[in-house]
Amino acid sequence: MDEKLTLPNSGEALEDQEIHTEKALGTLPPEENPHLDKVLNRKFDLHILPWLFGIWLFSFIDRSNIGNAKLAGLPEDLGIDTGTSFNVALLVFYIPYILVDVPSNLLLKKFRAGVYLPTLITAWGIVCTCTGFTKSFAGLVVCRLLLGLFEGGILGGVIIYLAMFYRRHELLYRSGLFYCAAPLSGAFGGLLASALGRIECGGYVKWPWIFFVEGSGTVVFGIICYFFMPDTPAAARFLNDTERDWALKRMQIDASGSMPTTHVDEEKLDWYWAKMALRTPQVYLCAGIWFFLLVPLYSFSLFLPSIIAGMGYKSTIAQLFTVPPNMAGFVVGRVYCRGFIAAGTLVGIAGYIMLLVSDKNSVKYAGTFLIAMGVFQASPMLMGWVANNLAPHYVRAVGVGIVISIANCSAFIGTFIYLQRDAPKYALGHSISLGALVITLFLTGIQVAYLGWENRKRDRGDRDARLVEGDAHRLGHRHPSFRYTL
Repeated sequence: MDEKLTLPNSGEALEDQEIHTEKALGTLPPEENPHLDKVLNRKFDLHILPWLFGIWLFSFIDRSNIGNAKLAGLPEDLGIDTGTSFNVALLVFYIPYILVDVPSNLLLKKFRAGVYLPTLITAWGIVCTCTGFTKSFAGLVVCRLLLGLFEGGILGGVIIYLAMFYRRHELLYRSGLFYCAAPLSGAFGGLLASALGRIECGGYVKWPWIFFVEGSGTVVFGIICYFFMPDTPAAARFLNDTERDWALKRMQIDASGSMPTTHVDEEKLDWYWAKMALRTPQVYLCAGIWFFLLVPLYSFSLFLPSIIAGMGYKSTIAQLFTVPPNMAGFVVGRVYCRGFIAAGTLVGIAGYIMLLVSDKNSVKYAGTFLIAMGVFQASPMLMGWVANNLAPHYVRAVGVGIVISIANCSAFIGTFIYLQRDAPKYALGHSISLGALVITLFLTGIQVAYLGWENRKRDRGDRDARLVEGDAHRLGHRHPSFRYTL
């Protein structure tokens, strides 16, 4: 289980003294420094995580606010029919979003993460703002394509960025902290839309103001990020020389022989590592799990306002009613045990069953809480799972990109299962989402079984022959001393 962030307290001096005593007695390995680890993690938590949380918050707000704009009159003003045109506008976002993931991950370090990520944020914020000026369906489609182009490198980029600063066993907790911004964005989005969707000023009525205000906020945040996000631990100005050296050294120690002798900020792209990622079974297992998980996650994020409106609530009330379920997802999203991938799918399954079988709005609305609590908390678990079990950096960069690219193909399903013709019950969408969660549960079991089997073979020495096949530093996560996290 991951280390939890704690505030300084009176017991820390005693704990530090115990660590120094253990070192003196030789009970701690000489290459370990728990006290310095604690200092580094606290500094990274304070100087890195808030920016990543904000990035993901604005990312989800700006891709999902089209669902809020729909209730505020966007289809009527743009002449979008009641068929599948609106779903097409949702879908086109994911075409460039999927295509740019792997190349974006490879460019992250080449163009400096502290510059590259803020550039993407600022660019998509400008696109979101301009969406409010759209006067036609074609203009909306162009804006959605550009939004997907600039947002496409964010999720993989953030995962790779985290892996530059934290040890493997520390990633999962931090992934959960930044990803819980996704359900929080739904809550903020609903609150903002309920107010912004009533503004009529300068010839722009209601829905454009959702894009104007939320997009402008993203642009401001992106510009601020330029000044505070370091590229790598070596470039972190908030570290002293000792802390900076240890931040780089501990990543080599943590790699358990899977990492080349260079530091993370000195590694160069080698297609050998890219081919290793392409041949790794857990990449495709995680991609399958995430694919089926994202079917309900994306459809729920985009169509929750419509689902609630289908219960008979008017526009402003429906917007406000999206807030409590998303807040429930935010709270539960802070749970960071991998076992909760399976548990979360079971909770989500129960929620969709309630939406399908009940005719009471109170029961249906309660079901939306279970769905939010089930689907939102599993994604950060998967992010940590992928990053933990791939090494070194460029294997992780390519592997994470492949996983996200394959998983996001689920958008071709998720954006077309809630059609206007199926309102207000949306039985088709609920049924497909339910089936997707059942498959997610099944594939999670297979992944756990495979990784456990591989670890047992390494424990028995069955993979030691790899050490004489060539350079041990070129084995990556295939190194016999590397253990997969379950």
